Amino acid sequence: MSTIEIINYEKQYHEDFRRLSYEWLEKYVSVEPEDERILANPGEIILDKGGFIFLAMYRGEVVGTASLIRVDDAVFELAKFAVTEQYQRLGIGRRLMDHCLKVARQEQSAKIILYTNHKLVPAIALYRKYNFIDVPIADNKYIESDMRMELRLI
Repeated sequence: MSTIEIINYEKQYHEDFRRLSYEWLEKYVSVEPEDERILANPGEIILDKGGFIFLAMYRGEVVGTASLIRVDDAVFELAKFAVTEQYQRLGIGRRLMDHCLKVARQEQSAKIILYTNHKLVPAIALYRKYNFIDVPIADNKYIESDMRMELRLI
């Protein structure tokens, strides 16, 4: 198996980031106004506010993405987490998650939150493998999200 490499977002990967995110959203839920806002301006919405966007490279192709959106000094939101269908089940999602957790810890984040939908059983199973727990939904900016999960880091 070829090596999976996790790289930091650069402007040259904007279309890959959008493609992966739209592919996932259109297949499993729908594209919401908040998604459109983030995907149109990831630099302004995520990076300029102290967040991160990561891309998974496999065989020279961008095949996955994950973002850490800074909520405040102690919290990141895991968002725009997707692996293109053709490359699922190769451990790419785990590699992206491992990288996100490593960076969040380096940034001394106290926790990571995420919003999801109960229909996304494989994604929820992955989150639970990493010890994310269900918490009451609050501050939800996504229409279709009916679950909030969090992982305490400290």
